[in-house]
Amino acid sequence: MDTSQGPTGPATTAAPAPFDAALFRETLGHYPTGVVVVTAIDDTGAPVGMVVGSFTSVSLDPPLVAYLPTRTSGSYARLRTSRHFCVNVLAADQQELCGRFASRAEDKFAGVDWAPAAHGSPVLPGAVGWIECEVTEELDGGDHVIVLGRVLDLAVQRPTLPLLFFQGGYGRFALPSPVAASDPELIEGAQMAEAVREPLEALAHELGADCSVMARVGDEAVFVAATKSGGHEPGSLAVGHRIPLIPPVGTVFCAQAPDEEVERWLARAKASEEDLASFRDNLAAVRRNGYSLSLVPQSPADRVALMSDYSGVDVLPVHERRMRQMISESASLYEPVLDPEQTHDLHSVIVPMPTDEGHTRLALRLSGLPRGASVEQVEAWIAALTAVAHEGAERLRRRAARDGVRLG
Repeated sequence: MDTSQGPTGPATTAAPAPFDAALFRETLGHYPTGVVVVTAIDDTGAPVGMVVGSFTSVSLDPPLVAYLPTRTSGSYARLRTSRHFCVNVLAADQQELCGRFASRAEDKFAGVDWAPAAHGSPVLPGAVGWIECEVTEELDGGDHVIVLGRVLDLAVQRPTLPLLFFQGGYGRFALPSPVAASDPELIEGAQMAEAVREPLEALAHELGADCSVMARVGDEAVFVAATKSGGHEPGSLAVGHRIPLIPPVGTVFCAQAPDEEVERWLARAKASEEDLASFRDNLAAVRRNGYSLSLVPQSPADRVALMSDYSGVDVLPVHERRMRQMISESASLYEPVLDPEQTHDLHSVIVPMPTDEGHTRLALRLSGLPRGASVEQVEAWIAALTAVAHEGAERLRRRAARDGVRLG
């Protein structure tokens, strides 16, 4: 014990308590970290990589990042022979790849189809993203080394959930599903769609087109039934695919809506006054005609793939942005005025299914239609789909009367 004189008398300083390494690890283990594989080409020309849980951004100007390997790491001894390295951010479904690079295997790259970044550092397939850097400094970090790197190039390779390390194990974020499987609106919409499934499948076969049923669930349309007979759109719409009701999408669901609901729908577009006026014109056309049309874009994106990404449990902000961008870029294709002297390439025909309550819960959609259709052919498609919608509505009325319930 130290009993040296202090300013006002003898001072007593307690000896520091022994450091509890286990408590240190347990406490910091409650902080989740991402998992990266740092790769490089060593001085023999061979690829080398190691799993690192301590990786961080450092500076935006200049762009700097850092990773912290243990001093005794054999993989790091090889990594530091290169001036460049690449940080590969692992995806949640890459735990097996993580295990490979965390192992003591002699050739961790065996069977890994990697590609070189601009300065040769390996970019791993399926990673969320990669960051190639030049080593600028190695700093003392106790039993670790702080390797500072200047960012030379980077990219998001696969926008999906990252792999996490938490309390000694690997996992992922648990994001809530945007449309819960038990959502009453979704369940009721799926049950209502059964009333129209048979005639809709018959129509799909007759026209050689894709027919589907969309139910309004909150501020989205969810596909609750789908049958594929067409062949022009890549991929296949599937039950569970969702699309946000952002103008110009959703006119059939707003056609009978009160003014305040229409204004909320318009506000979701975050559009200029000129575009809002165009969306109001679209809505007026749908109210007047009783259907919605859209044309095939000149350079079609893979809309089905975008909807699949947006509809997944792991939906990320980037998926929402891409869906909103797709809707915005296709705005001019909705509610066209068809020239009877020309032929037309329709992307979709949508009609509402009538209900006794006067608001639209379900809509029927035709897509994958033959190209180069005349106005007469388009009118025939609209009439056929409208007839199926009315048949479905009548079936629902009969079922409701039999069961003693009122349609909502």
